Amino acid sequence: MQTPSIVDLVGSAAALCSMTSFTPQIFKIWREKHADDVSLRMFLLTVTGFVLWTVYGLLSHSWPVTASNAVCLGLAAVILFLKLKFSRRKRESA
Repeated sequence: MQTPSIVDLVGSAAALCSMTSFTPQIFKIWREKHADDVSLRMFLLTVTGFVLWTVYGLLSHSWPVTASNAVCLGLAAVILFLKLKFSRRKRESA
């Protein structure tokens, strides 16, 4: 068994930070049932970026890039979905 290189450790730490960074926002939006503070344009751009990174990972046969960005894509998509869901609910009740 090979010991991980410093490059692998840095890459793993970066992926872990990126993947976990979205969870507090998801829980906050879900708990408060609103996402007024979330920028729709920013999350559309973020989701687009993660789609492109995931495709890049697939095309370059890099499973760490593919996997970490696919997870981030899913989490960012949840935030985007909640933003749209709670924005629609707010408009309907107005």
